[in-house]
Amino acid sequence: MSVNVDVRTQGEQVDRARYRFIVNLTDPIFRGIYHGRKKHDDDLEAMLQRCRTAGVKSMIITGGSLHESKEALELARQYGLYATVGCHPTRSTQFDQFNGGPETYLEQLDKVISEHLTGLGRVVAIGECGLDYDRTHFAPEDVQRRHFRSQLALAKKYHLPLFLHSRAAHRDLVRILREEGLGDDGGKAVGANGGVVHSFTGTKDEAMELIDMGFHISVNGCSMKTKENLETVRAIRLDKIMLETDAPWCSITSTHASRAHLTSMHSSLSSLYFPAATKPESFVHGRPVKGRNEPSAIGGVAWVVHNLHEDVPFEMVTEKAWKNTVELFRLEELTNV
Repeated sequence: MSVNVDVRTQGEQVDRARYRFIVNLTDPIFRGIYHGRKKHDDDLEAMLQRCRTAGVKSMIITGGSLHESKEALELARQYGLYATVGCHPTRSTQFDQFNGGPETYLEQLDKVISEHLTGLGRVVAIGECGLDYDRTHFAPEDVQRRHFRSQLALAKKYHLPLFLHSRAAHRDLVRILREEGLGDDGGKAVGANGGVVHSFTGTKDEAMELIDMGFHISVNGCSMKTKENLETVRAIRLDKIMLETDAPWCSITSTHASRAHLTSMHSSLSSLYFPAATKPESFVHGRPVKGRNEPSAIGGVAWVVHNLHEDVPFEMVTEKAWKNTVELFRLEELTNV
């Protein structure tokens, strides 16, 4: 396989390869806390510096609940980034458990959105919302469907794109989107503004259906575990693709089919995207932690996508994904970054 990538200097390469991606920056793992236990010092700042060195220009921090959305917005304000506001399907029972009931929970989400619509640190999408039928022990299917539908009203009200989660639930996800008027052109006729199905693990046909409905598809390590996954990613049009890490999760691991595509990466890039890491118990400040995906690994995701689109240069893959993201989430201030 030929690789049309300029590797004259890592600085020139990274400068051209710009990234914006989804990250769970509110996760306590970035503060050295694993399952409630402190294993090492807070290294959020050092991790962010590694990202900048690797060419990461901005991030969208995901909100997975009312509380987490507030945390995401505060981090976005602090670091000049962006955030989503919504409730993850596995946490959708929070609507019913909330003091005042589901209507009050939705009203509080609405209030948070209305107060953070402008400037850096603003909300740029509704979500993470959707359906997850792999983990119904956290929230039954009917509860997930009910509160997914209610969040679609927020996307219509504020004309914001959706940040969607779908696991083993494609048929119901698409049905609800269509019933709510989002079956064509991302729902623009009803006030919505499309969106992206993140961490996509579905089939090629499912990806094509979502694209035909006006949605984007975002891929990360979890999207490229098998040969079938890689064929799906290969089929995604570059004008509809986005790149992400979903850090601290969804690393590209040694058992993934995508791993073989990283062997062609020049060492000057691999040292930036996958710097040497240490175990949490042997933490060294300034070095990554093993088992924790970091935003800098976005370059590895881009490299695999580049390899799957053999005739497309690496820089073109990153530029297409960047352009798609800036346009969907209306990040006009990043146009000339």
